[in-house]
Amino acid sequence: MSRKLEIIVLAIFLAFGAQFVYMSSTTDAEYGGADGEAENVINEITGGAYEPNAEPFWEPPSGEIESLLFGLQAAIGAGIIGYFFGYYNAKKSHENELGYKGKNKSESDRQSL
Repeated sequence: MSRKLEIIVLAIFLAFGAQFVYMSSTTDAEYGGADGEAENVINEITGGAYEPNAEPFWEPPSGEIESLLFGLQAAIGAGIIGYFFGYYNAKKSHENELGYKGKNKSESDRQSL
């Protein structure tokens, strides 16, 4: 990476970091998911009469385990996506080294068939 690009990336990280620290220290906001908010809205609309159609077959014993499973799911998904990006990037690089320009066969390949 060039020195200029490194400085730009560092400046962006510092800007977001400063904003996060500022917002965390000046507000008492809780960082929560949308599930609780959706439940509150449904209860408000139905007056508390709503009953879910299905129940979970297993609930994690604690919030920490639930967070662990969510993080593990995200890591596995990122690994799969990263693998395929790397695979197709390497495939493209290898094809460029060989001079392969697409699915069209060259004249020598057509004559050999």
